[in-house]
Amino acid sequence: MAALAEALAALGANLEDASMTRLRGHFAMTLVAALDAPLDRVKAALQGVAGLHVSVWPVDDDPLPPLGGRPWRVTLHGADRPGLVAGVARAVAEAGGNITDLSCRLVGDLYVMTLEVDVTGELELSDVGARLGVTVHAEPVDEDVL
Repeated sequence: MAALAEALAALGANLEDASMTRLRGHFAMTLVAALDAPLDRVKAALQGVAGLHVSVWPVDDDPLPPLGGRPWRVTLHGADRPGLVAGVARAVAEAGGNITDLSCRLVGDLYVMTLEVDVTGELELSDVGARLGVTVHAEPVDEDVL
């Protein structure tokens, strides 16, 4: 992280949004940076950071879309099997929701998923948990206050 941040700082970049995690021992990051350097110069600077696989592309300057809903925290845990993310994501979409953050981990045979979701109405997922054979909890959360 230090080498990547330093390479961007040397280009005059301002990190505006970033998400970083470890996936099965591999460092993974997505970020949005504001800078005036040409795209090829940014790519060259980041390709020089040892050990990283880097993709770089421009992002539109369009304003962020309004969230338009109430924030909810959803947690799922149960026996691992294919289709858990798809089942919960479909239920959130059918409720008119938008997943704004998702994290999942496999711990032995236990699958654990945490989502942040914006929904305009109520979010009821107990039937989804029963259908998928896992425990699902959904609760509204207070919005971040700065």
